[in-house]
Amino acid sequence: MSRDGAPEARNFWDGRTEFDLIIVGGGSGAFAAAIKASELGARVAVVEEGVIGGTCLNRGCVPTKHLIRAAEIYHMAEANPFPGFKLSRSKLDFAKLIEKKDALIGWARNAKYWDILKYHKNISFINHRARFLAADRLEIGSQELRAPKIIVATGSSAFIPPIEGLDQVPYLTSTEALELKKRPGSMIVLGANAVGLELAQMFSRFGVQVAIHEIMGRVAPLEEPEISEALGKYLKEEGIDICTCSKVVKARKEGDRIVISSEMPGGKIKEFQAESLLVATGRRPNTRGLDLEKIGVALDSRGYIKVDEMMRSSVDGIFAAGDCVGPWQFVYTAAHQGTVAAQNAVEGCCERKADQSLVPYAIFTDPELASVGLKEEQARKRGLKVRVSILDFHWVPRAEVMLNERGLVKIVAEEGSLKLLGVHILAPQAGELIHEAVMALKFGATAQTLAETLHVYPTLSEALKICAQGFFKDATKLSCCAE
Repeated sequence: MSRDGAPEARNFWDGRTEFDLIIVGGGSGAFAAAIKASELGARVAVVEEGVIGGTCLNRGCVPTKHLIRAAEIYHMAEANPFPGFKLSRSKLDFAKLIEKKDALIGWARNAKYWDILKYHKNISFINHRARFLAADRLEIGSQELRAPKIIVATGSSAFIPPIEGLDQVPYLTSTEALELKKRPGSMIVLGANAVGLELAQMFSRFGVQVAIHEIMGRVAPLEEPEISEALGKYLKEEGIDICTCSKVVKARKEGDRIVISSEMPGGKIKEFQAESLLVATGRRPNTRGLDLEKIGVALDSRGYIKVDEMMRSSVDGIFAAGDCVGPWQFVYTAAHQGTVAAQNAVEGCCERKADQSLVPYAIFTDPELASVGLKEEQARKRGLKVRVSILDFHWVPRAEVMLNERGLVKIVAEEGSLKLLGVHILAPQAGELIHEAVMALKFGATAQTLAETLHVYPTLSEALKICAQGFFKDATKLSCCAE
């Protein structure tokens, strides 16, 4: 199949209405569930009203990481730290970048979804909107589908905060932002978590004047304060304006500009304006319109489906997985939950539990932010006595030779035993580095174990070893590879 994509089929369905398992949704959680159920011999229907592939493929991970990489290369023309040569920027054809992004998505949609349906003959794909009539019945148009077990994996959508006038201005969510054919001159970004930070830096590196507004006191407010402070500093150095403790209360259109009014510290109202407005204030589950409440499925106050460790809802026979369940909203947690839900639904024993005790994640800014395990404050709130070690990337040999010392590592360990509790990284390729930490935590390693583990020199992953050494000695006074 060509990377330029291909026309899509819409249905892989012979018209049957009775199945062993029905899955509502067509993203990663749904397809992981469908594949597992198919492997177990079940006749499966996947019902999706929108585009196959879900958020990650169409509006999230795939397009953003593609464009973030393009922005990084474009940025390096001006940010090259090496003397002796200069790089120059050619004129940016933004529409062509988006065209290539769309082609990549088209190729991936075929390779990872449509072709999977061709291989798994007992999976039917029905491109239609569904709603529950009963615990074992769904309505799609004028027809009914029946199955003794149903999995809801409908994903999530951008949350739009109740700001006066916002519905009267042409704001963007991440979906529309990734579909722009013309680069805006300026942009206000509401929200400084993963989506807001990634897109803010990406657009800034493409030459857009960007200002981030965050209601909390720092960017990446859920991360370790040392990491948030450092990341905010790096973004400012790249020319991004950051307004924290900024509570946006009103929005309006004024000519070709969008104006927001924000309540700043002290209660003062201040106005800001830009050509475009990106709302990146979190996501909410896609559970409305399914009539889940009518059949007794319990939801929390934000609409997330309540499930147990086996991914069972409050109604017998109905399971749920992915973003519509939370608390994690990652493609890999959705796939894991979907697999667990399908196995329990098909086998009927409900013995497999979703293991979400160690969930790593990354925010793909530059430098990247990655984390696994407990943060220092979380550990202390649990009553644990902890010690921490923090290493600035200035002391990582590979970072020095790369002329890129932006970043730090923070390790949280239990006092006394120094058993690792959490590892938090801000660094180039942090999303890759974090997996060593995942394995260390998974198998109960201590800081001493990590400090004594041989690491290739010079590598970025050596930062974990050096940071672990900081529990026992001054890591800034070590020779190369010293233990």
